[in-house]
Amino acid sequence: MRDRRGSGEWAAARPRSPALIDVLIPTVGRVAELAVTLAGLAAQDAPSFRVVVSDQSDEGLTNAPAVQAMARVLRAQGREVTMLRHLPRRGLAEHRQFLLEHATADALLFLDDDVWLEPGALSCLHEALTELACGFVGMAVQGLSYLDDERPAERTAFETWDGPVAPERIRRGTPAFDRWPLHNAANLAHLARDVPLGPRGWLAYKVAWIGACVLYRRSALTDAGGFAFWSELPPEHAGEDVAAQWRVMERSGGAGILPSGAVHLEAPTTITRRDIDAFDVVVR
Repeated sequence: MRDRRGSGEWAAARPRSPALIDVLIPTVGRVAELAVTLAGLAAQDAPSFRVVVSDQSDEGLTNAPAVQAMARVLRAQGREVTMLRHLPRRGLAEHRQFLLEHATADALLFLDDDVWLEPGALSCLHEALTELACGFVGMAVQGLSYLDDERPAERTAFETWDGPVAPERIRRGTPAFDRWPLHNAANLAHLARDVPLGPRGWLAYKVAWIGACVLYRRSALTDAGGFAFWSELPPEHAGEDVAAQWRVMERSGGAGILPSGAVHLEAPTTITRRDIDAFDVVVR
């Protein structure tokens, strides 16, 4: 069912549908990429969702014309858009926890500020989360500059969930940890070409973790502690999403969704120091 208002309704007064998903976007230093990310959301028909952007840029980039234009499009379509400023910077985990504390919907999409979603991706994720009844599902981002870069050796760990998604305990050095190369380059695009997707048009597979585009059941994430472990970390860290996902997976399980409609914009990283992986510190 389409929830997005078309252009013929943009000027009409109509109450918004209650949001089934809160889309939570942490951002810093990216104007063009954030605008593209919002444009991808504007192409989603359903389900109903709210967008919360938290900006840690010194200059306040949410006031940039391209970002404001896409926020206006989303609002005209009937979406609530909230732009927040959150300073000082205390690290990635603290920023995600800040967004989590502003969430109210039963499902939460943590979406990075450099990811374009193809039309229908949000509906597919929500359908998968509902049907699988696990802690989270996600679409690992694809770098389409790698479409001609075949890496069959990195796809050998691919394994579908043929039954219910079960809890798993993953740590560095376990066999399940070795699934991480599945999400390199455009491996999922090549898998989607080669693997029958079945009548639903998507399938669930086993992951080590998923970066940049993850839909959680809010209760599963909060029951696992969310990102409240941020106080155990120095501000310069990475891997905070891995730590949170492993805690959720131990309780409720998690799955990747194939095909992935999440495209990485391949912009330079804003995380220049990766000396500390949060999952090595806080998940024991």
